[in-house]
Amino acid sequence: MARIAGVTLPPNKKLEFALCYIYGIGSVTAKKVLGETKVDGNIRVKDLSEDDVNLLRSHIEKNIKVEGELRREVMGNIKRLKDIGSYRGSRLAKSLPARGQRTKTNSRTVRGNVRRTMGSGRTKLEKT
Repeated sequence: MARIAGVTLPPNKKLEFALCYIYGIGSVTAKKVLGETKVDGNIRVKDLSEDDVNLLRSHIEKNIKVEGELRREVMGNIKRLKDIGSYRGSRLAKSLPARGQRTKTNSRTVRGNVRRTMGSGRTKLEKT
């Protein structure tokens, strides 16, 4: 059972994909870590030796910002945007899209406009 950065990696997955369970490590970063540590990414996590686990653990802790530290940084960035009163900060505070996406047809559930049938939730047109 391999624990890296406080996360227990799933034992039956290949190492290349199991590293993606750590917050802050995606597929590209996982391949980069495996290349730098020269650990085979095609072996299963349950077949890893303790030396390989320790090598991966030390490399990730030294070189990559993951889990709690990364979450604190992201939350700090969002808090900074809210404090300075930026448009992005106000959108993030309301849990709405912040990068120009349309909200008339998408993100309806966030706005509270849940359509259970085709016509519900839509503004009524006056007949003339």
